[in-house]
Amino acid sequence: MSHYAVINPATGETLSEYPEITDAGLHDAVGSAHAAYTEWLRNAPVASRAALIARVAELHTERRDELADIIVREMGKPLDQAFGEVDFAAAIYQYYADNGEAFLADEPIALADGGGSAFIRRAGLGVLLGIMPWNFPYYQVARFAGPNIVVGNTILLKHAQQCPESAAAIARIFDDATAEVGAHAGVYVNIYASNDQIATVIADPRLQGVSVTGSERAGAAVAELAGRHLKKVVLELGGSDPFILLSTDDLDAAVQDAVNARLDNNGQSCNGAKRFIVIDSLYDQFAAKFIELFTAAQPADPMMDGTLLGPLSSAAATERLDEQLARAVEQGATVLASGTTSGNFFPPAVLADVTPDMDAYHEEFFGPVAALYRVSSEEEAVTLANDTPYGLGSYVYTTDQEQALRMADAMDAGMVWINLVLGDSAELPFGGVKRSGSGREMGRFALEEFVNKKLIRIAG
Repeated sequence: MSHYAVINPATGETLSEYPEITDAGLHDAVGSAHAAYTEWLRNAPVASRAALIARVAELHTERRDELADIIVREMGKPLDQAFGEVDFAAAIYQYYADNGEAFLADEPIALADGGGSAFIRRAGLGVLLGIMPWNFPYYQVARFAGPNIVVGNTILLKHAQQCPESAAAIARIFDDATAEVGAHAGVYVNIYASNDQIATVIADPRLQGVSVTGSERAGAAVAELAGRHLKKVVLELGGSDPFILLSTDDLDAAVQDAVNARLDNNGQSCNGAKRFIVIDSLYDQFAAKFIELFTAAQPADPMMDGTLLGPLSSAAATERLDEQLARAVEQGATVLASGTTSGNFFPPAVLADVTPDMDAYHEEFFGPVAALYRVSSEEEAVTLANDTPYGLGSYVYTTDQEQALRMADAMDAGMVWINLVLGDSAELPFGGVKRSGSGREMGRFALEEFVNKKLIRIAG
């Protein structure tokens, strides 16, 4: 039986199954992607590649309703947020369609001896493999496929096993777009592959690089394989992002932002705020207001208008979060708020008194669980914020501009957001440090990861 199946997390019902690709089919898929690179992408002007991606953006918008419905069924994303994700994916594709030519323009180099000329010309590498997660089925693909196709790479895409329907919908969009603009059909190839088959793909000499968005465990396994075969890897892994409140002119607004940052995508966002570090003078007020607002968002039908919190993505995700929360309590954490899980509907929970000797201090809670910490100074906040194996994002709230920049410099994180949350945009690079991964996606920097920066020197 295939492991690729749509199991509605709101009901537990298996809605559809998709067959895994055969070994022969996989060989043909790699061959198709390689042919698309050698026969079309390598020689196509940037404008032609950008036109393809522009059409992909348009098709996301045209099929918005269908695409949103799919991911509500697949992973329980509230419908309002599903529409938002489709729109964001379209915006990402359009960003690279609009800016690709400028970003990839030849870069002249001033020569020390003044003789002749030299410049850098950016070109694709060939076939890339993307291994994508379930929590943002369209957005994650867009930020990988969009810039890399504009650069001149072709894409093999292995989606999460619980997202085969959205994977098929994306593949149809690319199939339709390539046909309309006259591109090679192998520019984007969806593969329902097993882990063993993925190892085969990584070993294939036609593959030039791998991008993984997912768990720390998955990233480490793929990076080990890729390193063995000398393939470049970009890793976007987990996070345990701090939300640091040092001062504010509007506590209610700061609390609302904190709740929004924890509830986004049912609490299943890599860069969602998970640890709330609050200065002592504001802690009691913040905690009371946060608990009231956070727990007001009880899980509900994700298809209903206005639902803020739907079910967790799967039974496995629910079991994992239940076990983590129980273990935190067993090890001595204080539960300030919680509820009773029903199926995959997991009510918000708030922890306090989490200490470094507890597992909860070091783990990522992938769901609506928040941990509150009281600190007495800016220095203590920095120490606590950085005392984690992760380094994806961070959020700093302060009315002191100089303090804000000091905090930004002090954060061991790939991203620092000051006095705002949920500010991601196509032009802003996304990525982390430490065990949150390496490399950047989105913005101009996404075009620099899998590219040949070819030096061309011409004699005088």
